Amino acid sequence: MMYTVSMKKQIAILLASAALMFAAGPQTFTGVITDDLCAKANHKDMKISPDAKCVTECVKGMGGKYALWDGNATYALSDQKTPARFAAKKVTVTGTLDEKTKTIQVTKIAAAK
Repeated sequence: MMYTVSMKKQIAILLASAALMFAAGPQTFTGVITDDLCAKANHKDMKISPDAKCVTECVKGMGGKYALWDGNATYALSDQKTPARFAAKKVTVTGTLDEKTKTIQVTKIAAAK
């Protein structure tokens, strides 16, 4: 089979795209499960620590979403069921980060060691 220049470019683009997809695989993020209602999700403005009751109430009673606060940034979590078990606890989240939306597509959440 004879490849034209155009076909070779298309193959090269496909291979480069595939390499990028595999390079951007799941990562791990460590932080505290909190909610997205407070600035930076760290509750400093409220002058309280984000205990489990506070986080759960913000999510269930005030329409917040579970998020991961790593000490520097807040990340939305695609999984909104599993984090309920870890409210206000330090965890390790495995998943793929969407930089534009700051959302982690969660594949696993476990208590941090």
